[in-house]
Amino acid sequence: MPAATEARPHYERPLLTSAFFERSRHLVQTDQYVPWSGYTTVDVYSSIEQEYFAIRNSASVFDLTPMVKYRITGPDSERYLNRLVTRDVGKLKPGQVAYAVWCDESGHLIDDGTIFRFGPAEFRLCTAERQLDWLLDSAIGFDVDIADITEQVAALALQGPTSCAVLKAMGLAGVELLKPFQIGHFRLADFALMVSRTGFTGDLGYELWIDSDGASSLWDRLMDTGEAYGIRVIGYRALDMARIEAGFVLPNVDFISAAQTIRLNRETTPFELGLDRLVAFEKGHFNGRRALLAERARGPRRRLLGIEIAGRKAGHGSLIYDSRKGARQVGEVKSALWSPTCKRNIALAMIDAPYFQSLREFWVDIYLHRELTWERRMERAWPVERPFFAPERRTATPPADR
Repeated sequence: MPAATEARPHYERPLLTSAFFERSRHLVQTDQYVPWSGYTTVDVYSSIEQEYFAIRNSASVFDLTPMVKYRITGPDSERYLNRLVTRDVGKLKPGQVAYAVWCDESGHLIDDGTIFRFGPAEFRLCTAERQLDWLLDSAIGFDVDIADITEQVAALALQGPTSCAVLKAMGLAGVELLKPFQIGHFRLADFALMVSRTGFTGDLGYELWIDSDGASSLWDRLMDTGEAYGIRVIGYRALDMARIEAGFVLPNVDFISAAQTIRLNRETTPFELGLDRLVAFEKGHFNGRRALLAERARGPRRRLLGIEIAGRKAGHGSLIYDSRKGARQVGEVKSALWSPTCKRNIALAMIDAPYFQSLREFWVDIYLHRELTWERRMERAWPVERPFFAPERRTATPPADR
């Protein structure tokens, strides 16, 4: 982007660009971009297949800067977060990260994200969508300060079997000792870097966090070092394939925030998404606690399941029917793909009660658009455990170099 355009105030620009944009734009061969939280994000750099296999076979780099980041500080910061989210933040130690969700008073999901704890009263909350209004409203009565620091912090997701080897070769001594969901701080010659062993691929991986002023130095160092390890920049499409294999849910795909739904019964609860482990009733009151207690007693009205579909045609958005009574719809597919690594046709599907407990086989109604003609396929499907792909290297400490 021309310097004159960059100099314009951010509110005069249609979309923001990350601190890595100028370094990576020459790699974009497809001219495919998508908006993400007010930023321009690359959908595909060169080839979805090449980018996907970089995640699973070498090292991949994804620009994570548009991830919305909030700094939360103050004497009541822990109490505030414990009231906001469903899990027990008090169990999170400094130097650790935790996945969390938060709900409205009806127990319906507002959003999900990760909480970084840096000290007794210092946290960072990262979300895919902007949530400042909800966070500020929830902070009434708490001595806490909440600041949006998205533009101040640049971030990269480094994922894949050789990701740790790349970081060691960069000079990050001891990075291999980081356990999943741990944070490390490193100092190189020209910049300070925070590394968390986190990611959205279900593979070995790390997320790199740096002040925006140091982003160019990090990019150059990472790409120069990673060349010998098969490093490749990836876009959103390849990342989405990996996250489905990992069984991770995505806002606006697998669930919609209760703050955005306009039709009844479109809201989703943590229990319906299979996130029971993130609800800590024993910690005391939090937003949605009463409603979630009632739901736990009666059971969820539906459940997100991992399913496998016969054949090779992905069933994204397809309707699901009772295999015993073909005319009865019992759910729908949310995310789906033919997995190149698992060699299976996998999907995340929301199934109504009581069918998600009783049925062992479904019918998936798949429509294919081929040469201007729609074709219909009714394929068998059955529940399977998720994650669909979970290599041992994702948790190995220290991980192997390849």
